[in-house]
Amino acid sequence: MTETNSTNGIETGIETGKINEGTEGAENAPDSNSAIYVPHQEFKTGLPYGQFRVIVNPERAQKYVKHRLFVVGISLPLLGIGVVLSLYGYLWVGLPMIVVGVLMHRVIKAHAPKILLHLALSDAKTYEEAMEYEILEVRRS
Repeated sequence: MTETNSTNGIETGIETGKINEGTEGAENAPDSNSAIYVPHQEFKTGLPYGQFRVIVNPERAQKYVKHRLFVVGISLPLLGIGVVLSLYGYLWVGLPMIVVGVLMHRVIKAHAPKILLHLALSDAKTYEEAMEYEILEVRRS
């Protein structure tokens, strides 16, 4: 899947798919189809201009984003408080909390690669962790 940035019409080159396991030593390979290590600042400035292609492992991205955004720690209290409020007669306050608590997991699952790319662009630590855990793979265009 390739996404186009709607604000300036620049193609960002996001692809979802499995990461190749045999990428050791790919930093020195001149082939554009092999994974490379790119410093965060260069990644941040080069991605909007289409200099890199990013491949995201969707299963690992989902797990990482849920952990990074502390989704379980937010959704469980929302569900619990929503159920209690609904049982005590505050149905119109409790039901939206339950709906948000349930839909949070589904939204994260559906949009995890995009969320991860946004986090990686804005935070160097997240970018380094995603590269280290083989969630992101960066290639030259």
